[in-house]
Amino acid sequence: MRAGIRLECQCPSHMGAAPRWTNGLFSYPYLMQTSAPRIDTQPIDGGSRVVLRGAWTAASLTAGREWRAAAKALAAAGQAGSWDLRGIDALDHLGALALWRHWGCQWPPRVDADDGQRALIERVAAYPPQPLPPRPHTLAQRIDALGLQVEQALAQVRDFVALIGQLLLDSLRLLAAPRRGPWRDFSGHLYNIGAQALPITALVGFLIGVVLAYLMSQVLRQFGAETFIVNILGLSLIRELGPLLAAVLIAGRSGSSITAQIGVMRVTEELDAMRVLGIAAGFRLVLPRALALAIAMPLIAVWTTLAALVGGVLAADLTLGITPSYFMQSLPKAVMVSNLWLAVAKSMVFGMSIALIGCHFGLRVKPNTESLGRGTTASVVAAITAVILIDALFAVLFKNVGI
Repeated sequence: MRAGIRLECQCPSHMGAAPRWTNGLFSYPYLMQTSAPRIDTQPIDGGSRVVLRGAWTAASLTAGREWRAAAKALAAAGQAGSWDLRGIDALDHLGALALWRHWGCQWPPRVDADDGQRALIERVAAYPPQPLPPRPHTLAQRIDALGLQVEQALAQVRDFVALIGQLLLDSLRLLAAPRRGPWRDFSGHLYNIGAQALPITALVGFLIGVVLAYLMSQVLRQFGAETFIVNILGLSLIRELGPLLAAVLIAGRSGSSITAQIGVMRVTEELDAMRVLGIAAGFRLVLPRALALAIAMPLIAVWTTLAALVGGVLAADLTLGITPSYFMQSLPKAVMVSNLWLAVAKSMVFGMSIALIGCHFGLRVKPNTESLGRGTTASVVAAITAVILIDALFAVLFKNVGI
């Protein structure tokens, strides 16, 4: 039960009406509006008298500006000996609790208050809010928590495997009836994921090429092996860094976008509407994104690698004096073309993985904004981790290819 002052009207005929209790609320019939909480200090013999005015309620005290002003005024009043609460327009449990805590959980020497106000403060003093003590976690509870985490991880794996299987079935459906495929969605995602990512990937790739060439030139100059910069820079960029850098950028840019798009559809209940209409979410949402990334990712990887090579050529020309013509003539001899095909195949796997992870976390979003934020963050982290793991797996499996 919460006590307070309910304000009804400001009519001259009611100015002499006494306060009354209505439904557990202490009300003044002659009051109509409340003001912000404020404190007036009046000097009296041997000290000061604190007079409280305005509304000391949850609605007033929870407002940031009013609460800061009230707290500042209470701090300035200090532990005065005399308090007058009769000028308060409205008082509820939160206001009484604020006063009781300011008084140090004890009554001041003199408090002038109405019966309802005094009863409310006495109830706060009799039943103060107590924080719940932290419960110690037993061994059984820790085991249960670990089991729940394992169960959630297995559920994630199960749903991801089911998503892959559904993608395979949708691919067969597309092959059986290609004219009925979601080509409009596919072209839109191909443009958003591929074409719009070209500037940022080219810029980052160019800068990475410049940095690598500059650092390697400092080391190679010490041994008189400046010409080997073509071998090192070409192999590292074409085989590893170009596809990996492009995949990390796309995972952060497009992977999060995929999760956010599908997650918003969950929040706005568009996925439920699609289910009611009999529209397969996998065929219309997952398949076009997976195809678009599988096609765009190799092209973006080649584009990023070319930008990195341009940056490396310019840096090598400035630092070591190796001309661009010599670099381009020596590059095909130093790096076998099988490294390029390996990078293209690896990039296709990167793109498919990023799309599936983004769709997976997007479909798992619950209809609230907090879950949407967590899902987007988890999608980016999982996609980047998966890209690095797949790259390491390719490096181990194809260690004898192109070297």
